[in-house]
Amino acid sequence: MSTHDVDDRREYYRIEDTIALEFTQLEGASAHSADALQDASPLFNLLSELHLMDFESQHLLRHISERDRTLASYLKVINKRIDLLGQALAQSLLQGVGSPRRVSLSEGGISFESEQPVSRDSHLALKMVLMPQALGLLLRARVVHCSQRPDGRYRIGAEFEALTDSQRQLLARYILQKQALERRQARV
Repeated sequence: MSTHDVDDRREYYRIEDTIALEFTQLEGASAHSADALQDASPLFNLLSELHLMDFESQHLLRHISERDRTLASYLKVINKRIDLLGQALAQSLLQGVGSPRRVSLSEGGISFESEQPVSRDSHLALKMVLMPQALGLLLRARVVHCSQRPDGRYRIGAEFEALTDSQRQLLARYILQKQALERRQARV
């Protein structure tokens, strides 16, 4: 594969990160069904919905802030309280999602190591908790490569499928924040 081909494949900025990640291989009809991703715990779904609602309401808070600064300040305090509850919820969910692992993450996909191989073009349900924001995401992905490493583990690369605009924007915001943090730390 030429360097030009590799460059064309990379549409999104990638970060190296440590996240809580659990994946399950989707089989048969569930590989193409949206219902397959709804099997997560109710608390995990709640965490995910809290972040989506927060993201989708940001423009409303900006409009309120332009008209009534006192009300906007109060709503920001309420929002921070909800964020703290979400972080506490995420800490309890981390035990159910699995131990944190190193990944390469972008808006387009994810790469991670696994003890077990996964066949190319298979579909995965990915359950991720991104810290410290405690951002819970349940996403579908298609495996684009799986290669064995010298240590016997497997490196799996998957591209996200059927992301909603909110999910994509949440991922993009998380990646940009992580990138900004890395740049600040590099300057110190």
